[in-house]
Amino acid sequence: MSNNADFNRGLGLTALGSFWWGVFGVIYFEYVSYIGHIEVVLHRTIWTSLFLILTTFYFSKWSIFFKIISSAKNLITLFFSGLLIFTNWAVWIYAVSSDQIINASFGYFIMPILSVFLGYLFFKEKLNTKRIISIVLVLISICFLLLFNFQSIPWVGLIVALSWGFYNLLRKKINVDTDIGLLIESLFILPFAIVAFYIITINGFNDFGISNPSLSLLLLLAGPMTVIPLFLYVRGVELCGLGPTGMIFYITPTFQFILGYFYYNETFSIIKLVSFIIIWAAVIIYLKDLQENG
Repeated sequence: MSNNADFNRGLGLTALGSFWWGVFGVIYFEYVSYIGHIEVVLHRTIWTSLFLILTTFYFSKWSIFFKIISSAKNLITLFFSGLLIFTNWAVWIYAVSSDQIINASFGYFIMPILSVFLGYLFFKEKLNTKRIISIVLVLISICFLLLFNFQSIPWVGLIVALSWGFYNLLRKKINVDTDIGLLIESLFILPFAIVAFYIITINGFNDFGISNPSLSLLLLLAGPMTVIPLFLYVRGVELCGLGPTGMIFYITPTFQFILGYFYYNETFSIIKLVSFIIIWAAVIIYLKDLQENG
């Protein structure tokens, strides 16, 4: 009973995190994108680290922090997962600032299939006939999009998918507290972000400062805007696995597509609509099988 409860809780956390990224994340990072994607990425790194340091103090979890970093395996894994999540952040913010939300969301369509495959390959997560059918349907949809909608290979989407998929794989392979793992990843990147921010500041390229307090406060929100959905999703992966959370993650690119079309006036063709229908048919098949078989 406890396992089922944890599994369902994991699905719920994943759905909430995915919705946050697909709606609030797009709106927030699109709004601040005029600043320049490099500075936004730096702020995302710096304030994420600070936010996690504060929560670690608040919840008195430094003993857990020191226990985790005492393991060489944990440190090495979190170093590489930190590089992957930073790459994901940087490419995603570049996509938003250069009006490539739909191209980036294509990567998030690929990612769940990659997660299902990695879950099967590394963690022996179950694949039955219905789940295989759902995967094949998504692959058909992706091929349909590539053949008829993209004029060139969507490198932004591919990097987003690969960095996120392998990030979740690494986090699943080690047993560490979700928030402390995020803190350690952020601390690996933090020194480079501080140096880079210092360089753009002394050269007068930064927008953050006391001369613009409202903008500076807005950039401070990059910390919680990053940590909250990431915590929800990674915790969901830990509770119910890469495959199920990967399929739930389709909430994110679906809302990204909707916002890109209705709010940011990006093109949305009949081909994309057909792809959407195929993908959500696959998601329904997968979720129905989860409900029936766990």
